[in-house]
Amino acid sequence: MLGGSLLLSACSSDSKDVYKERDVDTLYNIAGTYLDEGQYRYAAGAFDEVERQHPYSAWARRGQLMAAYSYYMANKYEDAILAAERFISLHPGNKDAPYAYYLVAICYYEQISDVGRDQKMTEQAMTALQEIVRRFPNTEFAQDARQKIDLTRDHLAGKEMSIGRYYLKSKEYLAASNRFRSVVDKYQTTTQVPEALHRLTESYLALGLIEEAQRSAAVLGENYPDSKWYKRSYTLLGKEHAIPARHKPAEAQPAAPAAAPSGNL
Repeated sequence: MLGGSLLLSACSSDSKDVYKERDVDTLYNIAGTYLDEGQYRYAAGAFDEVERQHPYSAWARRGQLMAAYSYYMANKYEDAILAAERFISLHPGNKDAPYAYYLVAICYYEQISDVGRDQKMTEQAMTALQEIVRRFPNTEFAQDARQKIDLTRDHLAGKEMSIGRYYLKSKEYLAASNRFRSVVDKYQTTTQVPEALHRLTESYLALGLIEEAQRSAAVLGENYPDSKWYKRSYTLLGKEHAIPARHKPAEAQPAAPAAAPSGNL
């Protein structure tokens, strides 16, 4: 393990340590050793030092990106984002720019909190992931970003559902219906939609909006005929407000008559 041969201000904002000038190869190797040993904060400071001491070398540009990666590995997300964004601003056309964009997105993505908390980080992750797909659609980073976008959208829809359920429980049916409608309109491809349509049916019924309730249940039956949410909506509407027969759940359909035996009896 490296000792205190390279003392880094990244570890202490009040550090009075004196940096020792070194050639670029030595500095980069020191940083790489820290990285290999899992000393990520030291590695980040050492890669920063490569650029500070040798700003015009070929290694300085690489050091910027490696510093961003090291901060990320140390869970210093804010520092990682700043370092990656600095790399992008200085080298927008560099072959490693897609990775820098990806690093920014991953830093936001890994900070996504549960649906009970503020979702600003989730929205920032969504924006960053979409930027990767827009700029670099044919890269491996875009492929991974698309998968994470789906999960992120589902998470945002889950937040809307959580708020909607709260309003529904509090009998604030109009506010609840607005949240559930938002899920149906904005997050159509997520796993939250079947429940959103059922809760919308429930909210409309509570508001006395029978036709709207029937309409949302019909959409649920048309698109998710085998879901438990549709069965619940169908039961909720009951005979009094029954939706058209073609939307009945399979288990509610009358049994087909037995086929007549062929041939003579």
